[in-house]
Amino acid sequence: MSLMMREISEQPDALARTLRAERGHAREFERFARRQKFKMIVLVARGTSDNAALFGRYLLELTTGIPVSLCAPSIYTLYHARLDLKQTLMVGISQSGESTDVNLVLQSGRRQGAYTVGITNETRSTMAGIVDDVFTVRAGRQRSVAATKTYTGQLLALYLIAGGLGPAIRLDDVARIPGWVERALTLRRPLEELVERYRYMRQAVVVARGLNYASAFEFALKLMETCYIVAERFSSADFLHGPIAMVERDLPIFLFHPPGPCRPTLSSLARRLRRMRAETVLFTSRGVPLPPATRAIRIPADIPEIYTPIPYIVPGQIFAEQLAAAKGLNPDKPRFLQVITRTI
Repeated sequence: MSLMMREISEQPDALARTLRAERGHAREFERFARRQKFKMIVLVARGTSDNAALFGRYLLELTTGIPVSLCAPSIYTLYHARLDLKQTLMVGISQSGESTDVNLVLQSGRRQGAYTVGITNETRSTMAGIVDDVFTVRAGRQRSVAATKTYTGQLLALYLIAGGLGPAIRLDDVARIPGWVERALTLRRPLEELVERYRYMRQAVVVARGLNYASAFEFALKLMETCYIVAERFSSADFLHGPIAMVERDLPIFLFHPPGPCRPTLSSLARRLRRMRAETVLFTSRGVPLPPATRAIRIPADIPEIYTPIPYIVPGQIFAEQLAAAKGLNPDKPRFLQVITRTI
Protein backbone atom coordinates (compact mmCIF):
# COMPACT_ATOMS: atom_id res chain seq x y z
CA MET A 1 0.00 0.00 0.00
CA SER A 2 1.35 3.45 -0.91
CA LEU A 3 2.01 6.09 1.73
CA MET A 4 -0.64 8.20 0.01
CA MET A 5 -3.30 5.49 0.41
CA ARG A 6 -2.32 4.90 4.03
CA GLU A 7 -2.78 8.59 4.78
CA ILE A 8 -6.09 8.65 2.91
CA SER A 9 -7.24 5.76 5.10
CA GLU A 10 -6.09 7.54 8.28
CA GLN A 11 -8.44 10.49 7.74
CA PRO A 12 -11.40 9.46 9.93
CA ASP A 13 -9.11 9.01 12.94
CA ALA A 14 -7.10 12.14 12.15
CA LEU A 15 -10.24 14.26 11.84
CA ALA A 16 -11.75 12.87 15.03
CA ARG A 17 -8.47 13.45 16.88
CA THR A 18 -8.27 17.04 15.67
CA LEU A 19 -11.84 17.71 16.69
CA ARG A 20 -11.33 16.28 20.19
CA ALA A 21 -8.18 18.31 20.73
CA GLU A 22 -9.43 21.61 19.29
CA ARG A 23 -13.08 21.65 20.35
CA GLY A 24 -12.42 23.56 23.58
CA HIS A 25 -10.10 25.90 21.70
CA ALA A 26 -12.91 26.65 19.25
CA ARG A 27 -15.17 27.70 22.11
CA GLU A 28 -12.46 29.98 23.52
CA PHE A 29 -11.99 31.52 20.08
CA GLU A 30 -15.74 32.13 19.88
CA ARG A 31 -15.68 34.17 23.09
CA PHE A 32 -12.64 36.12 21.88
CA ALA A 33 -14.09 36.79 18.40
CA ARG A 34 -17.32 38.08 19.90
CA ARG A 35 -15.34 40.85 21.62
CA GLN A 36 -13.16 41.65 18.60
CA LYS A 37 -15.98 42.17 16.08
CA PHE A 38 -13.84 41.47 13.02
CA LYS A 39 -14.82 43.44 9.90
CA MET A 40 -12.75 41.46 7.39
CA ILE A 41 -11.00 38.10 7.05
CA VAL A 42 -7.85 37.53 4.98
CA LEU A 43 -6.71 33.99 4.13
CA VAL A 44 -3.14 33.29 3.02
CA ALA A 45 -1.76 29.96 1.76
CA ARG A 46 0.05 28.17 -1.07
CA GLY A 47 -0.41 24.86 -2.94
CA THR A 48 -2.90 22.41 -1.47
CA SER A 49 -3.38 24.77 1.47
CA ASP A 50 -4.45 27.45 -1.00
CA ASN A 51 -7.29 25.14 -2.05
CA ALA A 52 -8.25 24.89 1.62
CA ALA A 53 -8.24 28.70 1.74
CA LEU A 54 -10.53 28.81 -1.32
CA PHE A 55 -12.98 26.59 0.57
CA GLY A 56 -12.58 28.83 3.61
CA ARG A 57 -13.60 31.87 1.60
CA TYR A 58 -16.94 30.30 0.67
CA LEU A 59 -17.54 28.82 4.12
CA LEU A 60 -16.68 31.94 6.12
CA GLU A 61 -18.54 34.43 3.95
CA LEU A 62 -21.59 32.16 3.81
CA THR A 63 -21.77 31.46 7.54
CA THR A 64 -20.50 34.70 9.11
CA GLY A 65 -21.45 37.53 6.72
CA ILE A 66 -17.89 38.88 7.01
CA PRO A 67 -16.12 39.70 3.72
CA VAL A 68 -13.21 37.34 3.01
CA SER A 69 -10.16 38.07 0.87
CA LEU A 70 -7.74 35.51 -0.55
CA CYS A 71 -4.35 37.11 -0.08
CA ALA A 72 -1.91 37.56 -2.97
CA PRO A 73 1.38 37.02 -1.05
CA SER A 74 3.48 38.98 -3.56
CA ILE A 75 1.60 42.15 -2.56
CA TYR A 76 3.38 41.83 0.78
CA THR A 77 6.60 39.94 -0.08
CA LEU A 78 7.61 41.55 -3.39
CA TYR A 79 5.72 44.86 -3.58
CA HIS A 80 5.90 45.55 0.18
CA ALA A 81 2.48 47.23 0.20
CA ARG A 82 1.12 48.59 3.46
CA LEU A 83 -2.53 47.81 4.13
CA ASP A 84 -4.84 48.92 6.90
CA LEU A 85 -5.69 45.65 8.62
CA LYS A 86 -7.30 46.89 11.80
CA GLN A 87 -10.25 44.70 12.87
CA THR A 88 -9.02 42.07 10.41
CA LEU A 89 -8.63 38.38 11.11
CA MET A 90 -5.72 37.00 9.06
CA VAL A 91 -5.56 33.22 8.81
CA GLY A 92 -2.44 31.51 7.49
CA ILE A 93 -2.74 27.89 6.32
CA SER A 94 0.29 25.63 5.87
CA GLN A 95 0.77 21.91 6.42
CA SER A 96 4.38 22.33 7.49
CA GLY A 97 4.15 25.86 8.87
CA GLU A 98 7.35 26.59 6.92
CA SER A 99 6.01 28.33 3.80
CA THR A 100 8.29 31.36 3.65
CA ASP A 101 5.96 33.76 1.86
CA VAL A 102 2.93 32.77 3.96
CA ASN A 103 4.90 33.44 7.14
CA LEU A 104 6.18 36.79 5.81
CA VAL A 105 2.59 37.83 5.08
CA LEU A 106 1.51 36.87 8.60
CA GLN A 107 4.34 38.89 10.12
CA SER A 108 3.52 41.89 7.94
CA GLY A 109 -0.21 41.57 8.65
CA ARG A 110 0.39 41.51 12.38
CA ARG A 111 2.46 44.70 12.16
CA GLN A 112 -0.37 46.34 10.21
CA GLY A 113 -3.02 45.62 12.82
CA ALA A 114 -4.39 42.16 11.97
CA TYR A 115 -5.07 39.44 14.52
CA THR A 116 -3.23 36.42 13.11
CA VAL A 117 -4.23 32.76 13.34
CA GLY A 118 -2.29 29.80 11.98
CA ILE A 119 -3.64 26.46 10.80
CA THR A 120 -0.80 23.95 10.66
CA ASN A 121 0.06 20.31 11.30
CA GLU A 122 3.32 21.23 13.03
CA THR A 123 3.18 22.73 16.53
CA ARG A 124 6.89 23.64 16.51
CA SER A 125 6.88 25.28 13.10
CA THR A 126 7.88 28.84 12.26
CA MET A 127 4.22 29.71 11.65
CA ALA A 128 3.18 28.50 15.10
CA GLY A 129 5.77 30.80 16.63
CA ILE A 130 4.79 34.03 14.87
CA VAL A 131 0.97 34.08 15.01
CA ASP A 132 -1.32 35.20 17.81
CA ASP A 133 -3.20 31.88 17.89
CA VAL A 134 -2.83 28.41 16.35
CA PHE A 135 -5.34 25.74 15.39
CA THR A 136 -3.33 22.54 15.18
CA VAL A 137 -4.24 19.80 12.73
CA ARG A 138 -3.63 16.53 14.56
CA ALA A 139 -3.06 14.47 11.40
CA GLY A 140 0.27 12.97 12.39
CA ARG A 141 3.38 13.26 10.28
CA GLN A 142 2.75 13.74 6.55
CA ARG A 143 5.01 11.32 4.68
CA SER A 144 3.22 11.34 1.34
CA VAL A 145 4.21 14.23 -0.94
CA ALA A 146 0.59 14.52 -2.12
CA ALA A 147 -1.32 15.99 0.83
CA THR A 148 -4.54 14.23 1.83
CA LYS A 149 -5.09 13.98 5.59
CA THR A 150 -3.54 17.40 6.22
CA TYR A 151 -5.81 19.00 3.61
CA THR A 152 -9.00 17.64 5.15
CA GLY A 153 -7.66 18.56 8.60
CA GLN A 154 -7.25 22.14 7.43
CA LEU A 155 -10.85 22.18 6.22
CA LEU A 156 -11.96 20.88 9.61
CA ALA A 157 -10.06 23.70 11.33
CA LEU A 158 -11.83 26.21 9.10
CA TYR A 159 -15.17 24.79 10.25
CA LEU A 160 -14.04 25.36 13.84
CA ILE A 161 -13.08 28.96 13.07
CA ALA A 162 -16.39 29.51 11.27
CA GLY A 163 -18.21 28.14 14.30
CA GLY A 164 -16.37 30.66 16.45
CA LEU A 165 -17.41 33.56 14.22
CA GLY A 166 -21.12 32.81 13.92
CA PRO A 167 -23.92 30.41 14.89
CA ALA A 168 -24.40 28.72 11.50
CA ILE A 169 -21.77 26.01 12.13
CA ARG A 170 -22.49 23.76 15.12
CA LEU A 171 -19.71 21.60 16.54
CA ASP A 172 -22.10 18.67 16.98
CA ASP A 173 -22.69 18.73 13.22
CA VAL A 174 -18.97 19.03 12.48
CA ALA A 175 -18.44 15.94 14.65
CA ARG A 176 -20.35 13.88 12.06
CA ILE A 177 -17.73 14.49 9.36
CA PRO A 178 -15.33 11.65 10.36
CA GLY A 179 -18.20 9.17 10.03
CA TRP A 180 -19.06 10.45 6.55
CA VAL A 181 -15.40 10.07 5.57
CA GLU A 182 -15.55 6.44 6.79
CA ARG A 183 -18.44 5.91 4.38
CA ALA A 184 -16.49 7.54 1.55
CA LEU A 185 -13.61 5.10 2.14
CA THR A 186 -15.93 2.19 1.31
CA LEU A 187 -15.69 3.29 -2.33
CA ARG A 188 -12.08 2.16 -2.59
CA ARG A 189 -12.87 -1.18 -4.28
CA PRO A 190 -15.38 0.21 -6.84
CA LEU A 191 -12.94 3.01 -7.67
CA GLU A 192 -10.13 0.50 -8.21
CA GLU A 193 -12.25 -1.04 -10.97
CA LEU A 194 -13.33 2.33 -12.38
CA VAL A 195 -9.84 3.79 -12.86
CA GLU A 196 -8.98 1.10 -15.42
CA ARG A 197 -11.31 2.96 -17.78
CA TYR A 198 -9.08 6.05 -17.47
CA ARG A 199 -5.64 4.41 -17.57
CA TYR A 200 -4.68 6.31 -20.73
CA MET A 201 -6.29 9.64 -19.81
CA ARG A 202 -3.89 12.52 -20.50
CA GLN A 203 -6.22 15.49 -20.00
CA ALA A 204 -9.38 16.16 -18.05
CA VAL A 205 -11.69 18.93 -16.85
CA VAL A 206 -12.98 19.24 -13.27
CA VAL A 207 -16.06 21.36 -12.57
CA ALA A 208 -17.82 22.43 -9.38
CA ARG A 209 -19.48 25.44 -7.84
CA GLY A 210 -20.01 27.02 -4.43
CA LEU A 211 -18.68 25.20 -1.38
CA ASN A 212 -17.16 22.44 -3.52
CA TYR A 213 -15.38 24.81 -5.92
CA ALA A 214 -12.22 24.16 -3.90
CA SER A 215 -12.79 20.40 -4.35
CA ALA A 216 -12.42 20.87 -8.10
CA PHE A 217 -9.08 22.60 -7.58
CA GLU A 218 -7.86 19.99 -5.11
CA PHE A 219 -8.89 16.98 -7.21
CA ALA A 220 -7.32 18.53 -10.30
CA LEU A 221 -4.11 19.14 -8.35
CA LYS A 222 -4.01 15.50 -7.25
CA LEU A 223 -4.42 14.37 -10.87
CA MET A 224 -1.64 16.69 -11.97
CA GLU A 225 0.90 15.84 -9.28
CA THR A 226 0.37 12.07 -9.05
CA CYS A 227 -0.81 11.11 -12.56
CA TYR A 228 0.77 13.91 -14.67
CA ILE A 229 -2.61 14.65 -16.24
CA VAL A 230 -3.35 18.13 -17.58
CA ALA A 231 -6.41 18.85 -15.44
CA GLU A 232 -8.23 22.14 -15.93
CA ARG A 233 -10.66 23.25 -13.21
CA PHE A 234 -13.59 25.60 -13.48
CA SER A 235 -16.66 26.97 -11.80
CA SER A 236 -19.66 25.63 -13.70
CA ALA A 237 -20.64 29.25 -14.37
CA ASP A 238 -17.22 30.23 -15.75
CA PHE A 239 -17.09 27.04 -17.80
CA LEU A 240 -19.98 28.32 -19.90
CA HIS A 241 -18.15 31.60 -20.60
CA GLY A 242 -15.74 30.12 -23.14
CA PRO A 243 -14.04 26.90 -21.96
CA ILE A 244 -17.00 24.73 -22.97
CA ALA A 245 -15.86 25.30 -26.55
CA MET A 246 -13.00 22.83 -26.02
CA VAL A 247 -15.37 19.94 -25.20
CA GLU A 248 -15.19 17.09 -27.67
CA ARG A 249 -16.45 13.55 -27.73
CA ASP A 250 -15.11 11.37 -24.86
CA LEU A 251 -13.33 14.24 -23.09
CA PRO A 252 -13.31 13.22 -19.37
CA ILE A 253 -15.18 15.80 -17.29
CA PHE A 254 -15.55 15.30 -13.54
CA LEU A 255 -18.32 17.20 -11.76
CA PHE A 256 -18.80 17.62 -8.02
CA HIS A 257 -22.58 17.29 -7.67
CA PRO A 258 -23.82 17.90 -4.09
CA PRO A 259 -27.32 18.66 -2.86
CA GLY A 260 -28.26 22.29 -2.33
CA PRO A 261 -28.54 25.50 -4.36
CA CYS A 262 -25.75 24.62 -6.83
CA ARG A 263 -27.25 21.30 -7.90
CA PRO A 264 -29.72 22.56 -10.55
CA THR A 265 -27.04 24.42 -12.52
CA LEU A 266 -24.61 21.51 -12.25
CA SER A 267 -27.31 19.07 -13.36
CA SER A 268 -28.14 21.29 -16.32
CA LEU A 269 -24.46 21.36 -17.32
CA ALA A 270 -24.18 17.59 -16.95
CA ARG A 271 -27.15 17.07 -19.27
CA ARG A 272 -25.64 19.41 -21.83
CA LEU A 273 -22.27 17.64 -21.68
CA ARG A 274 -23.91 14.26 -22.23
CA ARG A 275 -25.60 15.63 -25.35
CA MET A 276 -22.12 16.70 -26.46
CA ARG A 277 -20.95 13.10 -25.82
CA ALA A 278 -18.38 14.05 -23.22
CA GLU A 279 -17.30 11.41 -20.68
CA THR A 280 -19.00 12.75 -17.53
CA VAL A 281 -18.27 11.46 -14.02
CA LEU A 282 -20.15 12.75 -10.96
CA PHE A 283 -18.91 12.91 -7.37
CA THR A 284 -22.06 12.85 -5.28
CA SER A 285 -23.80 11.23 -2.30
CA ARG A 286 -26.91 9.28 -1.42
CA GLY A 287 -30.24 11.00 -1.95
CA VAL A 288 -29.03 13.50 -4.56
CA PRO A 289 -31.10 13.36 -7.80
CA LEU A 290 -28.72 12.59 -10.64
CA PRO A 291 -28.71 13.84 -14.23
CA PRO A 292 -27.56 11.56 -17.05
CA ALA A 293 -23.83 10.78 -16.72
CA THR A 294 -21.32 8.19 -17.86
CA ARG A 295 -20.51 7.27 -14.26
CA ALA A 296 -21.49 8.40 -10.74
CA ILE A 297 -19.23 8.01 -7.71
CA ARG A 298 -21.80 8.10 -4.91
CA ILE A 299 -20.91 8.19 -1.20
CA PRO A 300 -23.39 5.93 0.68
CA ALA A 301 -24.52 8.64 3.11
CA ASP A 302 -26.93 11.58 3.22
CA ILE A 303 -24.74 14.64 3.74
CA PRO A 304 -25.94 18.28 4.01
CA GLU A 305 -24.27 20.42 1.35
CA ILE A 306 -22.37 22.58 3.81
CA TYR A 307 -20.51 19.52 5.11
CA THR A 308 -19.83 17.79 1.77
CA PRO A 309 -16.38 19.23 0.89
CA ILE A 310 -14.40 16.92 3.22
CA PRO A 311 -16.14 13.61 2.40
CA TYR A 312 -16.47 14.51 -1.29
CA ILE A 313 -12.73 14.99 -1.82
CA VAL A 314 -11.90 11.55 -0.37
CA PRO A 315 -13.08 9.57 -3.44
CA GLY A 316 -11.08 12.03 -5.54
CA GLN A 317 -7.95 11.28 -3.50
CA ILE A 318 -8.53 7.54 -3.87
CA PHE A 319 -9.17 7.91 -7.62
CA ALA A 320 -5.89 9.81 -8.12
CA GLU A 321 -3.84 7.31 -6.11
CA GLN A 322 -5.30 4.30 -7.89
CA LEU A 323 -5.05 5.89 -11.32
CA ALA A 324 -1.36 6.61 -10.71
CA ALA A 325 -0.85 2.94 -9.88
CA ALA A 326 -2.79 1.88 -13.00
CA LYS A 327 -0.50 4.11 -15.07
CA GLY A 328 2.58 2.48 -13.54
CA LEU A 329 3.47 5.64 -11.56
CA ASN A 330 4.48 5.94 -7.92
CA PRO A 331 2.12 8.43 -6.20
CA ASP A 332 4.58 8.74 -3.31
CA LYS A 333 7.34 10.08 -5.57
CA PRO A 334 5.94 12.73 -7.93
CA ARG A 335 8.74 14.03 -10.09
CA PHE A 336 10.32 17.35 -9.10
CA LEU A 337 8.24 17.60 -5.89
CA GLN A 338 8.85 17.35 -2.14
CA VAL A 339 6.70 17.67 0.97
CA ILE A 340 7.84 21.21 1.89
CA THR A 341 8.02 23.90 -0.81
CA ARG A 342 9.39 27.35 -0.02
CA THR A 343 8.63 30.37 -2.22
CA ILE A 344 8.70 34.15 -1.76
